[in-house]
Amino acid sequence: MPVRYETFEHEADIGIRGFGSTLEEAFGNAALAVYSVMVRIDAVKPSEKRIVMASAPDIELLLVEWLNALLSMSDVERMVFSRFEVRIDGTSLTGAAWGETLDRIRHEPNVEVKGATYHMLSVKKEGGGYAAQCVVDV
Repeated sequence: MPVRYETFEHEADIGIRGFGSTLEEAFGNAALAVYSVMVRIDAVKPSEKRIVMASAPDIELLLVEWLNALLSMSDVERMVFSRFEVRIDGTSLTGAAWGETLDRIRHEPNVEVKGATYHMLSVKKEGGGYAAQCVVDV
């Protein structure tokens, strides 16, 4: 199975990178990377679905808008997510996120991600697919 995402150290923050054979898959896996920083991702049951919409002037800014919309929803609803589906049309995105209410024991919270930043922001074709990355503020 190919690598779906990775994280990397960056000063006091953390970099995330999502990979996919399509742009949509890379965006979904970037979101997975964000939540893997926050909680034990394999403990999050994809039992509740939420719809997230975002738009931006370009595809790189769209990545930041997508991730920040998810983080905002997590903050308001106290939810964490472990499965994502993304549809991109130009510079607009409609995404679905599945997850559940944060359970401090089962999900083993690690660090709180405050937001996606423009630092090291990149969305590009890489190999036979795409890579979407940025640094998240923790």
